[in-house]
Amino acid sequence: MLAALAQSRKALPECLPNPPVGCVIVDAQEIVTKGYTQTPGKHHAEADALNQIQGKAFDLLKMYVTLEPGSFHGRTPACALAIAEDRRIHEIYVSIVDPDPRNNGQGLDILRIAEKTVNVRLCTNQVNAFLNQYLIK
Repeated sequence: MLAALAQSRKALPECLPNPPVGCVIVDAQEIVTKGYTQTPGKHHAEADALNQIQGKAFDLLKMYVTLEPGSFHGRTPACALAIAEDRRIHEIYVSIVDPDPRNNGQGLDILRIAEKTVNVRLCTNQVNAFLNQYLIK
């Protein structure tokens, strides 16, 4: 998760007003790709990371993301749906639940319905110390 937090920092200031989210995808304890939230209207962290492994054969990948994947379609499609549809991602680690009322656990619900293993609150203190100021509450 700390590698995903490092990616979050790379998103600033271009990602604003979106929160600076970071994501890493891991295969057998090795990071295979990293992503972070791009300028508004471009990829969010999860989509950025997924895009980088498009067409590559992997099984049983783990995703680490600093903020709950979005459940709603704004300028970009919902990241939770993209993850849910990607059969390579089997387990997701999320540091903090998105307090935005348009999300607030709904992204996690989408992932669980898709039968993904969801783990929440990994490195919460470190991620929250950085990300909290950018979140809609």
